[in-house]
Amino acid sequence: MQMFDGDVVLILGGGSGLGLGIARHCVSEGARVAIFEISEAKIVALKGEFGDDVLLFRGDVTSPEDLLACRQAVVERWGRLDSLIGSQGIFDGQVPLRDVAIERVPSLFDELFHVNVLGYILACKVFLELLEESNGSIVLTASVAAYAADGGGLMYTATKGAVVSAVRQLAFEFSPRVRVNGVAPGAIADSQLQGPRSLGLEGFKQSDIPKDAMLNTFRKLTLMSELPTPLDYAPIYAYLASRRNAVVTGQTVLLEQGALNRAVLSGPGATGGIGV
Repeated sequence: MQMFDGDVVLILGGGSGLGLGIARHCVSEGARVAIFEISEAKIVALKGEFGDDVLLFRGDVTSPEDLLACRQAVVERWGRLDSLIGSQGIFDGQVPLRDVAIERVPSLFDELFHVNVLGYILACKVFLELLEESNGSIVLTASVAAYAADGGGLMYTATKGAVVSAVRQLAFEFSPRVRVNGVAPGAIADSQLQGPRSLGLEGFKQSDIPKDAMLNTFRKLTLMSELPTPLDYAPIYAYLASRRNAVVTGQTVLLEQGALNRAVLSGPGATGGIGV
């Protein structure tokens, strides 16, 4: 029996990395999938992979107009929405605050909080009525960085802590008709999280970190031997988003591969950016 029985699932930031892994898994589990993605190149690649089976919408998660247009497209195609999954995000390059020029701090704050937090809040607002009509669900992406230092820089860590708090509050506000949960992944193989324009790091991706170095660090800090892939995390998202989940709301599932089960003596930067 598949996790979804024709339910409609919208994935924000589903063009690569974690979001694409979630999209592929949801399709395999019987969902009718829509993907919201800002990159035209990624939209073209998605079209090549999924054809017309997946609704593709190019837009910016910080734009209410784009989200409203996506809502209309989903309604026109299926007339409903059962689950909203947020997986978009920007990394901060793990640059310590002391190394950020004072004049760049406001723009760095604005950039990360707009994409990593405001984008989720706007989407929850725009799609709430549809989700209430279907007694649906929301799943947002936090990070291990919200629970332990050095999974990112200050701005990234702060945004992910905000997501955890938002999950709790939105679950309270949207109850009992809409379940709201989060997932806090740790390291991800081939993560496509990009750096911020405000620091000139828009060309940086976490996948640019040498794989051997990242794997060695991962093995030192966790209880696992291999880096998880997007498809390894995807079933957790699918379960929380699906109607199989009748008991979990207001929770963020921490997937840290046992890293917090052990005492690690490390200096600043020792994790090498393994937090998602």
